[in-house]
Amino acid sequence: MKMTFRWYGDDSDSVTLKQIKQIPGMSGIMGLLDYKAAGEVWNEEEIRTYIEKVHAAGLECEVIESVNVHEDIKLGLPSRDLYIENYRITIRNLAKYGVKVIIYNFMPVLDWLRTDLARTIPEDGSNSLYFDEKELGDMTPMDIVRRTAEQSNGFTLPGWEPKRLADLEHVMSLYQNIDELRLLEHFKYFLDAVIPVCEETGVRMACHPDDPGWPIFGLPRIAHDQAGYDRILALHDSPANTVCLCTGSLGSNTANDIPAMIRHFGNMDRIGAMHIRNIKHLGSDRCFRESAHLSSTGDLDMFEIMKAVHEVCPDTYVRPDHGRMIWDETGRPGYGLYDRALGACYLNGLWEAIEKMS
Repeated sequence: MKMTFRWYGDDSDSVTLKQIKQIPGMSGIMGLLDYKAAGEVWNEEEIRTYIEKVHAAGLECEVIESVNVHEDIKLGLPSRDLYIENYRITIRNLAKYGVKVIIYNFMPVLDWLRTDLARTIPEDGSNSLYFDEKELGDMTPMDIVRRTAEQSNGFTLPGWEPKRLADLEHVMSLYQNIDELRLLEHFKYFLDAVIPVCEETGVRMACHPDDPGWPIFGLPRIAHDQAGYDRILALHDSPANTVCLCTGSLGSNTANDIPAMIRHFGNMDRIGAMHIRNIKHLGSDRCFRESAHLSSTGDLDMFEIMKAVHEVCPDTYVRPDHGRMIWDETGRPGYGLYDRALGACYLNGLWEAIEKMS
């Protein structure tokens, strides 16, 4: 297992590389150039500068999260070929600097979604990301975008970049005739173009699940359970076509058996990376909050999750995900230092125990 930490860069993150390096057992980061709009080429010079900075801190950068997929690709518009070619160039450029996994998603328009970015947890006074479908009520997608921006503490949030959402209402209207089957057709077109480049360069694409794990605002979503991921992997059968198995995103859907899914895709050697976090459901299948990583604070059995990882994909890249805001820390919601560092130590502790029990 390679323990990593998501880092947005000097100008975009309240957490420093020095702090990440001081977390016990931390081997590297899952990196990104968060100023790059979907569809833009990541050029070699900016990749080199970023990765050299990470290496200078004594950390690896073998995973990029994310290279966003342009909306025209998901919609299947004629302009998609330009953006796909840019993606192919970016894969080649990243591979030159040692990147082995690219995490991405194929969620239409809206990325991960929460109805509150700082809901107080009454048990301890911390706050965390929170979702309640009832709170969506009569809210429109634009209402959600405005609320998310207001609660972001001045940081851009992954999947909620202003450039990406500038023409939201128009883009939403383009999906009126796109169902799951058509979205899968467009997904296959994308994979058929990029996976051969991945095979050529030794890079694996890892598809992140829908979050939360069901359709939102009538938009089609296709990556939130085992059957959905089986369909995605079958679109282009290759070891380079993998999943980013996020326990929290998949755990939002209470029907998912996370350890079983890890074993299923791990035995296929199709787990490119993992995000490991815990969530707590609050009286409804579609109401939950992000909890501490500790099993007893949420509904996921983190011991069984780590045991499954140890059994079938012990060399995969993992990172603690979506921590609470604790100890009066402020920063990008879900991406503070303290609770994610605690999560990493907890996961490493479980790993050590499992190793010694094996």
